[in-house]
Amino acid sequence: MGHIEPAPKPRGPTTLDLLIDDAREWCQGRMWIPRALLLLFLVYIFTVKFRDPTRWTIFYGITLGFHEMGHLVFAWAPHFITSIMGSVFQIAIPIICVVYFVRQRDYFGASVGGFWLSYSLSELSAYVGDARSKDLPLVGFASSEDLEHDWGYLLGALHMLPADHFFAFVLRMLGLAAGLGSCAFAVWLLLTMARSRNVRGSV
Repeated sequence: MGHIEPAPKPRGPTTLDLLIDDAREWCQGRMWIPRALLLLFLVYIFTVKFRDPTRWTIFYGITLGFHEMGHLVFAWAPHFITSIMGSVFQIAIPIICVVYFVRQRDYFGASVGGFWLSYSLSELSAYVGDARSKDLPLVGFASSEDLEHDWGYLLGALHMLPADHFFAFVLRMLGLAAGLGSCAFAVWLLLTMARSRNVRGSV
């Protein structure tokens, strides 16, 4: 007699499946119109940032504050670490916000954090791409004579200064992906909210 293979065990839901189900449940009965208006504002900033990453927005000021905080918090560290931590904070804080909102089951808040990450990556791409030319005005707590271009120094120390435009392109594409993904997720949340309210209203 031939060997009979046991039937494969059914695969359980993945983490992504569970997250989507939880987000769908979270949407039940929530108001979508105010969030839709906020989404329009976020998409507007996204288009502005994609056209000109150096354009000032309210998020620009917030991001700059966390960038400078990164330098201050690691002011005790070696110069290379102090220089790079401004950009690390600039990216890490929006990511922390996304994780926080997901853990708090505020999925639309998580999409807002994703948009902020997109803006931050776009702004960082402009800064990295300026490493050789140093055309952008520098901002910091030191006097104007003592201000240093972070990425001019960092890429120079790594002997990668000619690759500044390549790294800038990668960051800009990551920012584009973060923005489009956040937008798609936010639209899905709004549609789910609207459908749930329509179902409740028809009962």
